[in-house]
Amino acid sequence: MTTAPADGPTRGHAMAPASTLGVLATLRRGVEVSPRLVEGLGLTVVLATFAAVGRVLVPVAVQQTIDTGILAEGGPDVRRVAVLAAVAALGLVLGALCSAAVNIRLFRSSEAGLLQLRTRAFRHVHDLSVLTRGTERRGSLVSRVTSDVDTISLFVQWGGIMLLVSVLQIIVATVLMAVYSWQLALLVWLGFVPLVIALQPLQKRVNARYSTVREKYGAMLGAVSESVVGAETIRAYGVAARTQRATDAAIRATRRAMVRAQTLVAAVFSSGVLTANLVLALVVVAGTSLGVAGDLTPGRLLAFLFLVQLFTGPVQMATEILNELQNAVAGWRRVLGVLETPVEIADPVDGATSARGPAHVELRGVGFAYPDGPPVLHGVDVTVPAGTSLAVVGATGSGKTTIARLVARLVDPTHGQVLLDGTDLRAVRHADLRRRVVLVPQEGFLFDGTLAENIAYGLRRDDDPAWAPPADDPRVRDAVDALGLGPWVDELGAGLDTPVGQRGESLSAGERQLVALARAYLADADLLLLDEATSAVDPATEVRLARALAGLTAGRTTITIAHRLSTAEAADAVLVVDSGRVVEHGPHDALLVAGGLYATMHGAWVSQTR
Repeated sequence: MTTAPADGPTRGHAMAPASTLGVLATLRRGVEVSPRLVEGLGLTVVLATFAAVGRVLVPVAVQQTIDTGILAEGGPDVRRVAVLAAVAALGLVLGALCSAAVNIRLFRSSEAGLLQLRTRAFRHVHDLSVLTRGTERRGSLVSRVTSDVDTISLFVQWGGIMLLVSVLQIIVATVLMAVYSWQLALLVWLGFVPLVIALQPLQKRVNARYSTVREKYGAMLGAVSESVVGAETIRAYGVAARTQRATDAAIRATRRAMVRAQTLVAAVFSSGVLTANLVLALVVVAGTSLGVAGDLTPGRLLAFLFLVQLFTGPVQMATEILNELQNAVAGWRRVLGVLETPVEIADPVDGATSARGPAHVELRGVGFAYPDGPPVLHGVDVTVPAGTSLAVVGATGSGKTTIARLVARLVDPTHGQVLLDGTDLRAVRHADLRRRVVLVPQEGFLFDGTLAENIAYGLRRDDDPAWAPPADDPRVRDAVDALGLGPWVDELGAGLDTPVGQRGESLSAGERQLVALARAYLADADLLLLDEATSAVDPATEVRLARALAGLTAGRTTITIAHRLSTAEAADAVLVVDSGRVVEHGPHDALLVAGGLYATMHGAWVSQTR
């Protein structure tokens, strides 16, 4: 017998939480999870350097044209002026081509990296347990993969390009300024020192405000999503005004956070503009003085003024880029936070292969508690022999559904083991488990599409997990007929091509459950878990389903979370759960004779229904 440790997979990780990382550490971690962002960066930097050099050719050409062409000894040298103009023009064209190549390469690498990041984040969210996903509102969780990645995209595709080119342009401009006049170059840098010193604390404040923006934005999406999905309930209870107030409050909170962040951003950008203008004025005064003293030629002074513009422009742009960087880092931390969330229901690396056939299920000393909550199951011991049916009954909140989740391995036990054919579920590969075990939940989820497409979700191919059946797969109709649902389908407007709407809202609750059962039939599982599978159908449909389920469950192990005790009457055995403990277990007739809790429940049910 193969077993896994009762403690389950390790939940911790050695890395520091993303929320505690600094800007550079966040960027490094981001590149680690999506390395294609920096694919081919070396050549891109070389091209960006050529682009930056191309931009400073104009000041150099101006200086040479004035000093060695127009003011040349013996009069203006027209030929030299023409050659310098042609060289400058050629340099500008080559620089523009290099700049275009940089843009294209960065766009390609950034899109490849963002694709990698989105895909990885989505897959990780999908792998998280239902309990972990339940700790966050769905809209907020979705925003991690959508809007938060969009903020990264905006910076990488715009700010990243501008930052790279701007840094190189500043370096090249500084070198040339030092060549023309080291005194003026020093003056320019000293003029920006106060701004550089002030930027560090300001950037921390910008980062904090943008982190708040991302949180408020996620909360807003969650509120809007809930109000849209729950529109019917909101109308039914007449709480539209209350819901509107809550949604408006979330929207206003997002607006306030955005305004506070942008106000600080505007202040930072304005400080950069002010500093640049002051530096330019100082250079004009000091440069004129040097020119009058004969320490600076007219051409060098004019070229230097051009270079100051090339220097201050990127510096001003850098303040805005750094602000966008803070927004991107805030989004990156939220995405990394999701990626760092441990996958509690992990697929075992060297998982055991589970052979097909009627499943033997056993729960040994199983205990379970939801996060930060009290235990809901205590020492559950039960065996379900292969090919038999078990009905689990009990009051609401007794732990019935939790047992189904444990057997389907949607959650892992806090204590004890759940065994499938003698193998702990934590040692069984996910692919084998999903092939052998199918859970029909209390509310079957339908996707936006046709009836046939939703039923066909039960079909799969072991050799190709991504395979999708054709819309007219004959097995869909065969399943409908086998379950006796043909007349119902034919009564619909377009038969199997009938659109079900988002979340199946074009169908009634009972009809959605019929689709879920047909889907389960096509899945051809060895173990069926039916969680109140017939709770939402009318009595006539229940009779029809009872016949269909008899054929569906024949030869298969079935565990049914029973609300209607007619299901318990037909089962091979009944498990009675009370406050998370198994209080009775045995055949229906034997439990009636015993006169315990089940007999009391059954008597009350009979008096209400017969």
